[in-house]
Amino acid sequence: MQLKSITNLSRKRWHLAFAAIYSSRAFSHLKRSSKSRRYDPVPKENSAVDIFPLSFGNVSQSSLKRLVKDKDLEHLESLGGVEGLVSALETDMENGIHADSDDISRRQEAFGVNTYPRMPAKSFFSFVVEALKDPTILILLVCAALSLGFGMKEDGPKEGWYDGGSIFVAVFLVISVSAISNFRQSRQFDKLSKVSNNIQVEVVRKGRRQQISVFDIVVGDVVCLKIGDQVPADGLFVEGHSLQIDEASMTGESDHVEVNLDKNPFLISGTKVADGYAKFVVTSVGMNTTWGEMMSSISQDSSEETPLQARLNKLTSSIGKIGLAVAFLVLLVLLIRFFTGNTKDDDGKTEFNGSKTKADDVINGVVGIIAAAVTIVVVAIPEGLPLAVTLTLAYSMKRMMADQAMVRKLSACETMGSATTICTDKTGTLTMNQMKVTKFFLGHDSMGDRSFTSIASGIIELFYQGVGLNTTGSVYKPNAGSELEFSGSPTEKAILSWAVMELNMDMEELKRSTKLIHVEAFNSEKKRSGILMKKSGDNTMHVHWKGAAEMIIAMCTHYYDSLGNIKVIDDTQREKFDLLVQGMAASSLRCIAFAHTQVSEHEWSHGNGKLKENSLTLLGLVGIKDPCRPGVWKAVQDCQHAGVHVKMITGDNVFTAKAIATECGILKIDQDMDGAVVEGVEFRNYTQEERMEKVDKICVMARSSPFDKLLMVQCLKQKGHVVAVTGDGTNDAPALKEADIGLSMGIQGTEVAKESSDIVILDDNFASVATVLRWGRCVYNNIQKFIQFQLTVNVAALVINFVAAISSGEVPLTAVQLLWVNLIMDTLGALALATEQPTKELMDKRPVGRTEPLISNIMWRNLIAQALYQIVVLLTLQFGGEKIFNVNEKVKDTLIFNTFVLCQVFNEFNARKLEKKNVFEGIHKNKLFLGIIGITIVLQVVMVEFLKKFADTERLNWGQWGACIGIAILSWPIGFLVKYIPVPEKPFFSFLKGRT
Repeated sequence: MQLKSITNLSRKRWHLAFAAIYSSRAFSHLKRSSKSRRYDPVPKENSAVDIFPLSFGNVSQSSLKRLVKDKDLEHLESLGGVEGLVSALETDMENGIHADSDDISRRQEAFGVNTYPRMPAKSFFSFVVEALKDPTILILLVCAALSLGFGMKEDGPKEGWYDGGSIFVAVFLVISVSAISNFRQSRQFDKLSKVSNNIQVEVVRKGRRQQISVFDIVVGDVVCLKIGDQVPADGLFVEGHSLQIDEASMTGESDHVEVNLDKNPFLISGTKVADGYAKFVVTSVGMNTTWGEMMSSISQDSSEETPLQARLNKLTSSIGKIGLAVAFLVLLVLLIRFFTGNTKDDDGKTEFNGSKTKADDVINGVVGIIAAAVTIVVVAIPEGLPLAVTLTLAYSMKRMMADQAMVRKLSACETMGSATTICTDKTGTLTMNQMKVTKFFLGHDSMGDRSFTSIASGIIELFYQGVGLNTTGSVYKPNAGSELEFSGSPTEKAILSWAVMELNMDMEELKRSTKLIHVEAFNSEKKRSGILMKKSGDNTMHVHWKGAAEMIIAMCTHYYDSLGNIKVIDDTQREKFDLLVQGMAASSLRCIAFAHTQVSEHEWSHGNGKLKENSLTLLGLVGIKDPCRPGVWKAVQDCQHAGVHVKMITGDNVFTAKAIATECGILKIDQDMDGAVVEGVEFRNYTQEERMEKVDKICVMARSSPFDKLLMVQCLKQKGHVVAVTGDGTNDAPALKEADIGLSMGIQGTEVAKESSDIVILDDNFASVATVLRWGRCVYNNIQKFIQFQLTVNVAALVINFVAAISSGEVPLTAVQLLWVNLIMDTLGALALATEQPTKELMDKRPVGRTEPLISNIMWRNLIAQALYQIVVLLTLQFGGEKIFNVNEKVKDTLIFNTFVLCQVFNEFNARKLEKKNVFEGIHKNKLFLGIIGITIVLQVVMVEFLKKFADTERLNWGQWGACIGIAILSWPIGFLVKYIPVPEKPFFSFLKGRT
């Protein structure tokens, strides 16, 4: 204890001495370079972070960085090899680092943390600049500036700023709202990407395996790797077997690189484990890694455009062209009327009177006409559509996170709503993935509740070897009194805990008495793993295999009975074993078999490094139960009710697959099984025509390989299906990539699977897949609602202004008024309709699929009815409003403006339900919708009653307000009655194409 305190004291003094020297050097350097200071994002090898003296032996950060980057074996040897370096880093190959807070902070101070500097987030100002780049906004600003200049010159500063100033304010509001929306969306996306990057890594600290955040890894940590993991930092191989690394992300080479202790112990961050498993010690983290250097030079742009946004931009462009044509016609008509003396001012005087009219008045009049034409373009182009998509996706992403689904790609939200088929994995998705050994057979005899002492000691010893050594899991005992901790995959944990608890296996004693020579890691194609080991006592060598029962039994020629006798497996015995496996599988048990054989050194040395695969002796069989998740049956029924086919693709045998599929509701008890259940090899051997013919009928594919899953997805896509795939392993990555929507599992999923997917299911539950489907449909439905609502506004405004301009030479809705309508309808309307919650009836419809038009016949029916009503009413007010209400022209224009806005407010309720007649259903749940309607009405009252000069309006009395509300509220009964009109199934435009 005294020695330890002296050491700590001397270390603290050493640190103080260093700090003093370093500080003086830093200040002198600061004086020299203050005038030429610049920021370098990548730390160079002679920078402060690299020359920082370390209290970890004689290694520096720069040498560790070069060591792995250059794969320098000579340099490694000079440091005493892997063992010498591990010792210098004050860590332990078996037990890892001490991991107390002082140790962690000391390592982070010396070597840095495992994070990369992120690209600075876009500022709010940059979004304002983006909004200002809109050509229509720029034209309006020019018109506003001209109007402001001429108005102030004509009427003086007090009165002349109203027209130009009001356009400026309206444009400012439009830009502000657009910039705020995009800025918030950007921040939302940044938050989600931080969560998706925070992966969990398995490390050994204080002799115990534990999960920590990838950001918490420090130099000296011993990290465990398995198939599908991404290497989280630079480091050196410590121990493991058959480790194959995919370095394509760093080198571009597709061939896998073998990593071992002798020739290539170097592991580079960002690469992926293709095969095998290992432990490695971390030598560099964060910006000091090879990956870190590369990351610093890459700019990440999260502004991806989803397919639906692309479709909407195309729609916006088409409508914009129509708007431009109408605006040009209006401009032409108004200019002709102006210069032919047919336009009068507010006092009834002719605006243009040849040479008598001042140049300023002419320019003023032309600027006003141009502003009116530009405003028509502004209201015609529904730029609110992409904004509605952005708002809907942002809102749904946030809500889906609460529903255990993390969206990695925006497009997945909307595509999921169109899904027609879901291909799901079994283990961990449909089932709990909480394995437990419930059956144990020696030969044909069930051991049931019989004690391990009744089994021959020789067989027990072979089971210890076959279970304890042929595994990627581990057993850890924190201290004498505490319970054992099992780590590894659920299957490995189940078998290890069974061997320790039921067979009394001592893992530490087993490792002391044996030596592993070769490992063949579990392979998803062959569905087995094998080892070669040597006993320390008699130096005999043994091969042990473990895997799917059918695969292992096929390799065996003999078996042990319950008394320990070796018997031959003839045709009768093989048939009995097949029936035994089928019986366990029919009870939805996963059947794992163990086999063994003894080999000589001569056999091994002449076997080309391959384990013996034939003439084995069957040790025994275990049945592992993995119960179905609660709620899976209902989720499957929901998907099927929604017209989405659910197919189960699993590596298990056909009997287990059938049992689980029936339990989950994928297969019905009375269903015709002919063609509904196939094995992977059978599907693979079909011709392309046979596959395309049978793929729709298949509900379960058992004993499937990754290639079979990929083939299934490709066939379904060729038949026009929108395919969602769930998966958790590296072997699922090709199918996840190929699918329209890849859903990976957040708990059991490998990093390769997550990287290949679009959505991560955080709780590994199929019920969450059904929730994602519901949200996807909700997104699509909300966007359709907004399109219907927005286009009604556009059509009505265009027709009214166009007809009025041509007939009377003036537009009843001014530039400021149309900008106001644009603002409240585009932004507030999008926000109100984009935040509608998913409803049950969404799952009552068939899926949209690939070919459905964005604007359905139902939407056309609703849109045309409301637009026609608004056009008829407002044109009636335009041409007869003064007589009907006995008011002057200014009040009439205000009535038109007020009625138009109120019609949109009431029509917003109609847009909530595209098909249902009761548009008020569930409205009390959407507080935001009601709030936005309230805000819109309050702002409209302010515009009409208090902003006379800004909005070019006149105050209305109670009777006039009542008339406006009465006209607008009629849109409710019209919307109700219109929904009784049936519409054809065939898309509206296909009739026109047919005639052509």
